[in-house]
Amino acid sequence: MRKSLLTVLTACLFLITALNGCRKTDKTVWNGQVDTQADKGLPVVGRNIKFNPNKLINDGQPIQINFWWLADSDGSVQKLIDDYQRIHPNVRIQLIENGWDSIWTKLPLALQKKEKGPTLFFVHNSYESLLLPYMAPYDIPLDELLADYPTSATHIINDNVYYTDYGLMTGVVYYNKKYWREAGLTDADIPRTWDELAAVAKKLTVHDENGKLLRAGFNWNADGSFILLDLFYIRNQNIFNREGTLAMIDSPACSANIQMLIDLYDVHQVGDKNFGPDCVQSFGQGQSAMTYRWGNFCGDLMVNYPDIEYGVFETPTIDGTVPYAYNRYNGEATIGINAGATPEQMEVAQDFLRFYLTNEEYMKQSCLRMSVYPGYTVLQDDPEMLASPVVKVMSRNIDRYIWPGAMPATLENNLRIAVEDIVYNGRSIEKVLAETEATINIDLENTGFVAAENKYAYYVPAHE
Repeated sequence: MRKSLLTVLTACLFLITALNGCRKTDKTVWNGQVDTQADKGLPVVGRNIKFNPNKLINDGQPIQINFWWLADSDGSVQKLIDDYQRIHPNVRIQLIENGWDSIWTKLPLALQKKEKGPTLFFVHNSYESLLLPYMAPYDIPLDELLADYPTSATHIINDNVYYTDYGLMTGVVYYNKKYWREAGLTDADIPRTWDELAAVAKKLTVHDENGKLLRAGFNWNADGSFILLDLFYIRNQNIFNREGTLAMIDSPACSANIQMLIDLYDVHQVGDKNFGPDCVQSFGQGQSAMTYRWGNFCGDLMVNYPDIEYGVFETPTIDGTVPYAYNRYNGEATIGINAGATPEQMEVAQDFLRFYLTNEEYMKQSCLRMSVYPGYTVLQDDPEMLASPVVKVMSRNIDRYIWPGAMPATLENNLRIAVEDIVYNGRSIEKVLAETEATINIDLENTGFVAAENKYAYYVPAHE
């Protein structure tokens, strides 16, 4: 998943840490403390996965480990660490912050140092192949993990799970509620199909007396390639072949989706390829009434465009019936554990993992911050979670969302080029898609990538 999946709440700190390198959040000297109290008098926490605080870690002897993270902008990770350290005062977990661009260069090198590298670390599934050689499996029975975090089923490798999903993010349509009301639209007008979306977008589009576009009804500029990867499934097509090793980009479904997006501009006149070249800014500045983005756009709107009153609705289908899948999702990954850690470090890491996975408040706030559907089943009926606009939308048909696997960057990068080639250079859709598929599959052959589409509950090796 591309970098934009991260909330803009951390953008400034990412820049700082990218310029300054890794940053320790607490530089105070720790001299160590012995813990002699095994029974803390605290309750065991968790539904299936359990965290038992009433025991000694490392026999109560002082131990310090490092935890590499991104920018802890709201202090939530440090609070989690502090809460754990209050239970086990002999444990010191040193949080070290990193920039997004720098961590993927530094982390694999640090993990090669085994016990001298970070014991715990941030994971993003787009870097799975880079990190897996250095990751230890979770020391949690698989049945417990699957009961509490069901999407762990898509992450099983040789009966082990090395990370799972704390939340699921997907794409939705964002609309400006003020413009919606002004056009006389109500909740009853929420479009269920792309034809209905075009009709609603016409009502939201504004031109001046000379026909100049003043407000787009729908804007997908700079986001076309991302939308295309999400729309395969509503036309009953997978992105990858049944072996999961090759992309099926040169297809009638992809051609139809590109044409559908182009027709919004050229036929329905609800936008223009040269109007609001960045759909994010255009929507945020009130120049576009609708756009398509993933859930983390909520954070972007909150920080950069707080005056925009917005709503969201599920990605429309083609004919209004239940599709093969409404959309793909990407999992926001749980923490990783260094396979090269010493037994003492590993004990701390595996115990902290249970504390982390069973911490309802931390998991809830993480999901709310990123506008993701909770991976932890305990939270899936939580009223506060269901009040989150994107989570509310996803919850209606959550079983009809599919994870294709950690999407290789070559798909999005080359589809972006393809869309620009078609839209701005006027090249044939068929020729461009054939070239794009060939380029992507050459790249995939060198990665060892295998898609996870066949783990979807309703999987069919469709339209090969």
